[in-house]
Amino acid sequence: MGRRGRLIAGAAAVLAAVMVLGPWLPGGPLNLVSLWQTVLPWSGLGIALLLLLAALRRSALAAVAVLLPALVWSVLFAPALVDKRAGGGDFTVVSHNVNEDNPDPRRTARALAGSGADVVAVEELAGRAQETYRRELAATYAHSEVHGGIALWSKYPLQDVEPVEIMPWTRALRATVLTPKGPLALYTAHLASVRVRPDAGFTTAARNEAAAKLAAAVHSEPLTRIVVVGDLNGSFDDSALHPLTGPLRSAQQEAGDGFGFTWPAPFPVVRIDQILVKGVTARSAWTLPDTGSDHLPVAASLKL
Repeated sequence: MGRRGRLIAGAAAVLAAVMVLGPWLPGGPLNLVSLWQTVLPWSGLGIALLLLLAALRRSALAAVAVLLPALVWSVLFAPALVDKRAGGGDFTVVSHNVNEDNPDPRRTARALAGSGADVVAVEELAGRAQETYRRELAATYAHSEVHGGIALWSKYPLQDVEPVEIMPWTRALRATVLTPKGPLALYTAHLASVRVRPDAGFTTAARNEAAAKLAAAVHSEPLTRIVVVGDLNGSFDDSALHPLTGPLRSAQQEAGDGFGFTWPAPFPVVRIDQILVKGVTARSAWTLPDTGSDHLPVAASLKL
């Protein structure tokens, strides 16, 4: 029993170490570090399992050892569980991967039209559904741009709207939003998809390449107020996305309540849909209810 207690204690120490070192670990085989960083908040389940094993083994040593990863988890993630939402925002943005195979685009479009956002960014818009979205959003949003599967609807004029070449087809847009407080650079993107495969691990190569190209565009942006939204197919803590996320701040981490998981919509376990900011202040961030897509929409109220 004592030996098994030492094994549990050792596992607890390893878990604590990989939680602390997670952001600095190299990519590793099969990109498993990137996957670990994506699901890191769920490391709490490992802590619960170790605590259960310690109780079953009646090992005081193991029980005390499990306190170490529990403390690390609390330091890393307890702040996310604090409601940091506040008032004072003067610009609201919503971003939503609406699912190319969405069986009821009208329902999704109506939910977005009723969101109250100043700007709605849409990713994975099917060509056959474009007219439905135009029709449902037209009454609320006087300005719109649709380029392939990426689209913007805005209450304010849009200028200099152009694709950002991150993939062979249009998966990102850059626009200047002429808000009452002055111009704002808005980037909307849908990075390449990732999969977990037994033979290849976490397939992030195409996503990482697209993120690097988007990062180059954002870094050369002449405007000082920048908002980047979209389906990044990765968490803010994924170090592989650091070239893009490093100079930006997560609206959810800065002004949200909870982890803000977005996918899959029926039972979200990861946040891969992001609102990132620079030169503006996030006052509140949240997810919207299920619209019929496989992702939940994300929203943020910003102080310009």
